[in-house]
Amino acid sequence: MSLSEEARERLADIVELQPTKNKTLQERWGMESGSEVHQFLEGELKDYYYRDEDSLIRATAEARALVTGEDVGEDDPLRVHLSDLEQQILEVLAGPDERSQSVVSVLHDLENEFDEAFDTGEVRRALRTLERKGVADLIYRTVPTFRLAVPRDAVELAD
Repeated sequence: MSLSEEARERLADIVELQPTKNKTLQERWGMESGSEVHQFLEGELKDYYYRDEDSLIRATAEARALVTGEDVGEDDPLRVHLSDLEQQILEVLAGPDERSQSVVSVLHDLENEFDEAFDTGEVRRALRTLERKGVADLIYRTVPTFRLAVPRDAVELAD
């Protein structure tokens, strides 16, 4: 995805200010409303940001690399903020070299590992969030399936 100069500057703001809120970006970018910020994020920077478990805006590792010029090396840990459910999924999700799993398969593994009931919709959303954060890959087979994009020990939980 090729970014305009304006989009690159705004991406640099996100990297600098993260974690941040729509209101902060609205003021920084001189926009009229939070929904104008949201429209810009979704329209121009969708691949470079995500919202954490507190709905704060954060830059992806790719965005940080783009802004800072630093390479995100294969041996560099992937620093991410994960919700409790995302951390639990990280523990049970198929590894990068294993066969990917459906949402239902991950759900059953969670229930077996943690001996509690999980909501299918929440598990699906958490898997999609892990995909956006670069922790999981989405592989389309008969149904969408997931597996880790990086080895478990390459993920470093950030505060």
